[in-house]
Amino acid sequence: MLQRFRFLGIGLALAVCASGCQLAEGNPQTALAAARSGAEALATTPLAATATEPDSLRLTPLLPLPAVPDSLRQAVQMLYAGLGPAAADLRLEVLERACVGYLTLRHAGRIKHPSVLAVADMDLPSFKQRLWVLDLEAVRVLHRSHVAHGRGSGHRRAYRFSNTMKSACTSLGFYRTEDTYGGKHGLSRRLHGLDAGQNSNAESRYVVLHAADYVSAAYLREHGQAGYSRGCPALPPDQYRAIIKSLPQGSCLFLSGPSMESRWLDGAVAAQQLAAHGWH
Repeated sequence: MLQRFRFLGIGLALAVCASGCQLAEGNPQTALAAARSGAEALATTPLAATATEPDSLRLTPLLPLPAVPDSLRQAVQMLYAGLGPAAADLRLEVLERACVGYLTLRHAGRIKHPSVLAVADMDLPSFKQRLWVLDLEAVRVLHRSHVAHGRGSGHRRAYRFSNTMKSACTSLGFYRTEDTYGGKHGLSRRLHGLDAGQNSNAESRYVVLHAADYVSAAYLREHGQAGYSRGCPALPPDQYRAIIKSLPQGSCLFLSGPSMESRWLDGAVAAQQLAAHGWH
């Protein structure tokens, strides 16, 4: 019986993934219907159909980064405490990774705009506000908003990530913001992926910050979650301009998620940068 449940769970996960990769942008109801159809083909009982739930709301545990000096770890903890209730859903482990990467990138000269850091925890479900724009020097949250993930990455939660062309998946890692332009979604900001193999195809995939109706408050009320992009971290129509303008060219954006690795998570270099220049 246990083996049957495992088989059914794997089949359901494959059905969800396959449907997510082929669905129209911004339509979670169609995605869920397709996933249910796949499940019904594999099992006839609710118990079997839900033996494995790839859209489980349980967050992926994150261990503290290794080799982070105590001085840096304490500085991140102080920052976290100072950000207050607006950052309550931002996990300390995610913030630590974001800060270590930001400082390492500043040390390497890859990030030009100081003090501002955008962090999105893509492990959180899309019905939560999971994007924060932080002013590190002033220790305050500039913006908090919903943000969409790619339709190939999952439904309520993103669990599959890819740097591959036409995957329609979110790509994890550190990004540098580039110039703005007027596109079909209005004001948009280009992104340059800084993690080889994880988000380095961002520009050729046209992964940008832009507005989308499927991240609006009305859409979330109707569907209970955000819709899907083709891989862009799409923003609410009533917040996108302010968020894009708060991240000038050369700023740092970090998309966190399960299995994310980065060469920029260097605790020793980050601590050196913080000691020499602070968050600036």
